Amino acid sequence: MTGLPPSPKTERPAGHPQTDAGSPAVEGTSDFPSAQPDAKTAIEAEAIESHGHGHTGFWGLAVGAIGVVFGDIGTSPLYAMKEALHHTRAGTNPQLATFGVISLVFWALLLLVTVKYVIFLMRADNKGEGGTLALMALAQKALGRYSPTVFFLGMCGAALFYGDSLITPALSVMSAIEGLKDAPGVGHSVDRYIVPISIVILVALFMVQSKGTAKMARFFGPIMLVWFIVIAAMGAYYIVQKPMILQSLNPVYGLQFLIANGFTGFVILGSVFLVVTGAEALYADMGHFGKRPINMAWLWLVFPCLTMNYLGQGALTLIDPTAHENPFWRMVPDVFYWPVMLLATMATIIASQAVITGAFSMTQQAVQLGLMPRIEIKRTSETQAGQIFVPQINTMLMVGVLFLIVMFQSSDKLTSAYGIAVTGTMFISTILAYIVIRKVWLWSKLRTLSLLIPLGVIEAIFMASNLTKFFSGAWMPLAFALILILVMFTWTKGSQTLAEKAKRDSVSILDLAEMLNRRPPHRIAGTAIFLTSDADSAPVALMHNLKHNKVLHEKNIILTVKTTNTPRVNEANRITIDTLNEDFKRITIAYGFMESPNLPRALGMCRKLGLKFDIMSTSFFLGKRNVVPSANSGMPLWQDKLFIFLIKNAANPTEFFHIPPGRVVELGTQVTV
Repeated sequence: MTGLPPSPKTERPAGHPQTDAGSPAVEGTSDFPSAQPDAKTAIEAEAIESHGHGHTGFWGLAVGAIGVVFGDIGTSPLYAMKEALHHTRAGTNPQLATFGVISLVFWALLLLVTVKYVIFLMRADNKGEGGTLALMALAQKALGRYSPTVFFLGMCGAALFYGDSLITPALSVMSAIEGLKDAPGVGHSVDRYIVPISIVILVALFMVQSKGTAKMARFFGPIMLVWFIVIAAMGAYYIVQKPMILQSLNPVYGLQFLIANGFTGFVILGSVFLVVTGAEALYADMGHFGKRPINMAWLWLVFPCLTMNYLGQGALTLIDPTAHENPFWRMVPDVFYWPVMLLATMATIIASQAVITGAFSMTQQAVQLGLMPRIEIKRTSETQAGQIFVPQINTMLMVGVLFLIVMFQSSDKLTSAYGIAVTGTMFISTILAYIVIRKVWLWSKLRTLSLLIPLGVIEAIFMASNLTKFFSGAWMPLAFALILILVMFTWTKGSQTLAEKAKRDSVSILDLAEMLNRRPPHRIAGTAIFLTSDADSAPVALMHNLKHNKVLHEKNIILTVKTTNTPRVNEANRITIDTLNEDFKRITIAYGFMESPNLPRALGMCRKLGLKFDIMSTSFFLGKRNVVPSANSGMPLWQDKLFIFLIKNAANPTEFFHIPPGRVVELGTQVTV
């Protein structure tokens, strides 16, 4: 695919919230990141193409991708085949059941992972970044205007991803620990220890997140590489004994199996879908490892190894029909059982770590794009941009995962809750891909639909199949996603309402500058920086300073932070300075949606542009608005109260923007929403 066209310079639609991270403060916050990155300004520079890979070679990135990207999908053999065979209707020919399930598994991996993601969707990158929010931003950019529908789809995709992040650690770790049941000399007496052991492992995993995972991550790739080789070898051992299993790759067997099982076959598709959970990671982690390393790792290692293992599980069930109860663990020879058990546990921990890290990254993007209020984001590495820790999300995930384990008690029951979030995310990415393929790749409508309709139909069937498990547990990730969608919608709607109020009550900064020239106030030495979301209007803090303190600093800077539609912004294009008159300058600082703002560092770059000042003798003025609910606002009263709750719990703006605490002055007023 050729380079993406520049973002169209269109005016912001009326009534749309601002995109700046530097808007007037409310109840301890100084900004309302908007719901939509700015499509209007020329600051939206191209992203940095390299993402901190440094001197890491191609094979190093490929091995790293094996550890991070394929952890989730790589541990699916632990439970996917077992679940699909378990739901087969009684009386179905055992050989047809095995052949049918293997056929469906293989073609699901081929069509949904290889064709959709590896061959096509990974070409729809946003300056090297992938994932639902990156795709949403790219689609908005391609349209050249704000689209509420596209924005809502991105919101739903992000919410469903969090639902997936809850279930993956619980299901993966429990499925590995349940291998103790088939361990030689142990038996089912160990059942009562599976839940406590799983809890201990997961609590330990969440507790170490604050320490950073950079050192641990070095071992992820090699461990998962060994894992894939081992499961492929296990599969090959049984394929050699029963080579007829290779016939199951014929799609005809899958169709015959579905027809033979009727509605039960439709339900079984939900279990078959478990083999592709984690496919979204190929796209989401593209910015960390690059397209080629991920593609090569999938095509030459992961896909062949997974296929061999599933074929081996099928061959074993043909040899021993009772093995369908737990085919993966029945494959393991007694002499290698405990080493494989240890390796499986490490693989599931790695899979869980990858999902947790993905949730942290998703949160950072959501905050920058204005989907969520500011939240504390800590960096755990000075050299790797992707190494972040989000305490509130970590706690939320830990509580949610432990709740799931205690509630469901086994991986069999957890699989009922799995899949619906992933199918929803996949379906959303297919819809957003339509816009990108049509507007960016410039494909014809017929060509685009001929690709996406078959994929969309397959995903819709899988989604409908997973919905049949709604009352068995699928309701849980949907309920969690709906709560998050409500939170995101409330935040963006409330931010928009406040932005509109501020716009109505504001004075143009140019008009104010002219008035101050005619009637100069008392001047004091120093520089004042006023943070605002609307660079064209006089900031609330400036107006209050003039009204109550009746003074104006010698130098005044109107500072706006904008989030672009690109993941990262080149340092050369980060800052724009406009001189309004001798008293006022307007500075706009641009950040990509994958970056964290650092105002002192950005302002230090102003020296290269001819603007010199000492940040430790500069005062930062933040407009603080105390928000109170109103029954006459655009939202119901309960939603007003939720919005105010979110505001009060947002991260401190001083810490979020890394402003020196002793240089901050807050001036506020009361507003209603």
